[in-house]
Amino acid sequence: MKKTILTVDDSRTMREMLKATLLGAGFDVVQAEDGVHGLEVLEASDMPDVILTDINMPRMDGFGFIEGVRRDQRYRSVPILVLTTEGEPEKKDRARRAGATGWIVKPFDPEKLINAIRRLAA
Repeated sequence: MKKTILTVDDSRTMREMLKATLLGAGFDVVQAEDGVHGLEVLEASDMPDVILTDINMPRMDGFGFIEGVRRDQRYRSVPILVLTTEGEPEKKDRARRAGATGWIVKPFDPEKLINAIRRLAA
């Protein structure tokens, strides 16, 4: 059975890059444009196996999105990977406290990203 990945990123280019990479690795992909849309898509879709989210987005940033996901008992165990240009330890710590599982800095290495997702989705 295919694993489903929810990607949340305001950059259309990044969403397309992620979609191509993930589809090429055999995953199903569901996408959202920001944190608000991410919560809406999560509610309307089947349970994802892994969530990838950016931090800097309009309407609701990645921190708010992660907190929103973790407030819902149904999604407590879904791994959340932060994929962002940010690398500051304070932001990583804040994301961890909000409920993020891991952190990958953009630009991403497709092979490393796929390996990380496979480990988390196992």
